[in-house]
Amino acid sequence: MPEPFISPAVLERFPHYSGIMIYARNLENRASDEFSDALLREAESLARAMFADFKPADHPHIAAWREAFTAFGVKPNKMLNSSEALISRVVKASELPRINWLADVYNALSVRHVLPIGGEDLDKAVGAQRLEIATGLEVFDTIKDGLPFTDHPQVGEVVWMDDAGVTCRAWNWRQCVRTRLTEETRNAYFVLDALEPYSQLEMVASELEGYLRRLSPACTLERLRIGRV
Repeated sequence: MPEPFISPAVLERFPHYSGIMIYARNLENRASDEFSDALLREAESLARAMFADFKPADHPHIAAWREAFTAFGVKPNKMLNSSEALISRVVKASELPRINWLADVYNALSVRHVLPIGGEDLDKAVGAQRLEIATGLEVFDTIKDGLPFTDHPQVGEVVWMDDAGVTCRAWNWRQCVRTRLTEETRNAYFVLDALEPYSQLEMVASELEGYLRRLSPACTLERLRIGRV
């Protein structure tokens, strides 16, 4: 698998971006269970306590992402970074979605640590993962009104993509359908995205790796630093 590529244009505009990619092979994903559900419930409780007295948008790391989204032409009240979207859902008294074990775990960590985290099926990826500034012509396969729909990013939008199209729009707002993690996923990669101010990136990566080993003791993990190292 080719190494991920970060466009120099992205780093020039957002020099404080740093991230980690974890490649996990020989996984045994499964349906949500009592363990993953407990992680989600714990994350919900932590979020409600953390944001009891102020809005998620006022958190320093969420504010940094809102500023970045605005800078590349996205309205941050309409397209929330993935961590803010999950936290806002919880603060409004809704539960986090139960999807499958891997997705539950990274969503729980995303809420707990106020950090955008995404997971993709490595076997569904085509070529290298790239963080690019969109031309607007790239394809993004999603669901609209319950049916498959091909969309396109805005011109200038920062997107994760591979050779087949956009895998995540607006940096970490919404993932495509093609590479979603499912119970059949056996090889995956996870993206942890951080902007200053954020100092816990390596710690969160280690926590995620611990859960992956708990799920699949025989899995192999590879961690790569990307962006500002």
